[in-house]
Amino acid sequence: MTEAKRAVVLVGHGGLPKDCPPDWVSRLKRLEGERKGTGQPPTAEEMDLDRQIRNWPRTPENDPYHHGLQRLAGKLEPRVAPAKLVVAYNEFCAPTVLEAVEKLVEAEFTHVTVVPTMFTPGGSHSEREIPALLTTLRSQFPDLILQYAWPFDLDTLAGLLADHLNGFLPEPPSR
Repeated sequence: MTEAKRAVVLVGHGGLPKDCPPDWVSRLKRLEGERKGTGQPPTAEEMDLDRQIRNWPRTPENDPYHHGLQRLAGKLEPRVAPAKLVVAYNEFCAPTVLEAVEKLVEAEFTHVTVVPTMFTPGGSHSEREIPALLTTLRSQFPDLILQYAWPFDLDTLAGLLADHLNGFLPEPPSR
């Protein structure tokens, strides 16, 4: 039996580069809105605009969000080793979650865990869009063990935030 090859896909929301043409973004959003209203698949124009925006060259100056997620991934990577860590984006940046998982399958990974950076319940990306995509991927790759590390435990998140806040809150006055 071959050894399991494990990977983690860290999913960020994705942001728009500051120097991306605003008319591209406006047109993409208009096309997405029209499509969602009709339930039709994306048009060739929508897919092309999405691809162009996602593949726009990113720098720390034009897309600080992208740079920040890459830095987070660098901190997370040694903590999930020996699993391979890859970054994917829900929108505006490449690769997509679909593209990231497809590449991992091509590289013969057998176990993939997807974890979003969107922590709180109630968000459409974490609660609906990503799970729907993972359902599609499970059908496409029935031999792949595909997990979704969500929802986050709210007590754990509250502890993380409280620990972080301790460095910002003033000491109580002495009596």
